[in-house]
Amino acid sequence: MGLVSVDTIREARRLLESVVRKTPIERARDLEAPQGGPVYLKCENLQRTGSFKIRGAYTRIHGLSEAERERGVVAASAGNHAQGVALAAALLGTKATVFMPERAPLPKLAATRGYGADVHLHGESLEEALVEATAFAERTGAVFIHPFDHPDIIAGQGTVGLEIVEQIPDVATVLVAAGGGGLVGGVASAVKAMKPDVRIVGVQAEGAAAFPLSLSAGNPVRLERTQTMADGIAVGAPGPITFEHVRSLVDDVVTVGEESLSRAVLLCLERRKLVVEPAGAATVAALLEHPGVFESPVVAVLSGGNVDPLLLLQIIQHGMTAAGRYLSLRLRVPDRPGSLAGVLTRVGELGANVLDVEHSRISGRLAMGEVEIALKLETRGPEHCADVATQLQRAGYRVVV
Repeated sequence: MGLVSVDTIREARRLLESVVRKTPIERARDLEAPQGGPVYLKCENLQRTGSFKIRGAYTRIHGLSEAERERGVVAASAGNHAQGVALAAALLGTKATVFMPERAPLPKLAATRGYGADVHLHGESLEEALVEATAFAERTGAVFIHPFDHPDIIAGQGTVGLEIVEQIPDVATVLVAAGGGGLVGGVASAVKAMKPDVRIVGVQAEGAAAFPLSLSAGNPVRLERTQTMADGIAVGAPGPITFEHVRSLVDDVVTVGEESLSRAVLLCLERRKLVVEPAGAATVAALLEHPGVFESPVVAVLSGGNVDPLLLLQIIQHGMTAAGRYLSLRLRVPDRPGSLAGVLTRVGELGANVLDVEHSRISGRLAMGEVEIALKLETRGPEHCADVATQLQRAGYRVVV
């Protein structure tokens, strides 16, 4: 099977014209200094269902025959593809059944059911849900809608690339999160056909990076396990179709760590006022982790914004820690009335915010007449952390960071 052509992607765009948003592109000036030129964010987190997935799902289901639609469709997903399939099926008048991992984020689960899909939780991973969805298709005759490895899916996702070229005609580099490869393969097919010199770079989480191994081996290679907060791109292996697109059209695949992912989510929320899930922020993480590597103008695709509020809270805390916005330290002070109040007063004068405090007299490390005060502080960044610790030492406190 050949690669998806730009003409096929243009046909998908005409089909999707009344279904999806042409999502905005936002200038990200705070990310530009290390790159030496303009950086833009393509906001697919603002797409219907909260991600780009509706593009491919609708294109695929629309292409089914009337008889196939009568049998219904089935999909497996960690959440974003599930919502895309559920909404597309509802719009096209067919029944959708979706299998999701048992630990799928509750907002994604609720949204998928809200669009009318029959949802089943199965297994610990997307791979296990995929196996069950395939078995369901064989038992019932429902049409399996693969999350990435089908030409119609790739064509639908490729419409993102058409929009990027229209919105930023002088784009030099496009960064795209890569799980199974449907989005990066489709974007590459569209962009390379119109502007062959534009570099397309896939971004994977270090804990779920199947493409580097697969490209090195010359064929899809399955990871033994995936472990990343970016559940939307935690795919064990690319499909044969997406693998060929990436091998033929994508210039590079880079990986990013969990710390960079959390910092990227925090940056999007704090500086851009955009809610972006870890997988969707992987491209921003690449800009943070690989400064100065990508030729500008750079367009980074924010591929999704469906994140569990509890996970978002953890990510914010992790991101603030990674950015040096939290400081944990212990102080040894004389055990006399007013000592704790004196410490807290000095911390306030230094501009730090106390998040947690623990006062203990019970420790083998303490001298007689001494207490230990453990503090967790919110600061303005690494320099402020260092200054707070230094000033407390100068005030006569024994500081253990």
